[in-house]
Amino acid sequence: MRSQSQSPTRVLGIDPGLTRMGMGVVEGSIGRPLSLVDVNVIRTTSALPVWERLVTIERGVEAWIDEHRPDAVAIERMFARSDVSTIMGTAQAAGVAMVVAARRGIPVAMHTPSEVKAAVSGNGRADKAQVGLMVTRILRLDAMPKPADAADALALAITHIWRGGAQNRLEAAVAAQALKAGTR
Repeated sequence: MRSQSQSPTRVLGIDPGLTRMGMGVVEGSIGRPLSLVDVNVIRTTSALPVWERLVTIERGVEAWIDEHRPDAVAIERMFARSDVSTIMGTAQAAGVAMVVAARRGIPVAMHTPSEVKAAVSGNGRADKAQVGLMVTRILRLDAMPKPADAADALALAITHIWRGGAQNRLEAAVAAQALKAGTR
C-alpha cells in the first residue's frame, strides 16, 4: 500500500446500484491536487435475474480493481429509503463490491451521502448537480461526469482521500494505544 506522506493514494469510489453502479478512481493526497484516473458505470439489465446481474457487477468490480490497483475502496453507505426493492438491490450490489475488495485485502470504507456532499461541496444537503459541479472543479475536468452515478463515485473517492486518511490515522493510534496498554 502506498503511504500518503510518500506518494499519492489511489481510491476506487463506488456508487452502488443494481442497474447502474458508478465507478471512479481518483489519485492524490491531502493538500495536493487530486487527479482523475478513470470513471464509468457498470450496467446491468433488469431483464436478467438478480443473481446474474450480481455476477456481472462482481466481474466488473474485479476488472476495475485488477486494472487500477486501488489502495482503498470507498462505497456509499446505505440509508433507508421508502422503496424497499431499490434499497435491497443497492445493498446487494454494495455487498458484492465489499467482498471483491476484501478477497484482495483492500481496505473498504463506507461514507454516507451527507458526508460525501459535505466533503466535496461544504454542504451536507447539496443536490446531485452541486456535487457534480464540485467534482468537476476539484478534478479540473472539462465536463461534468455523466451519468450522476459516475460523478457520485468520484465524490466518494475524493471524500475518502480527504477524510479517510485522517480516520485511518485515528484508528491506528487507538489500536496502538490499546496494544501498549495491554502489554503493561
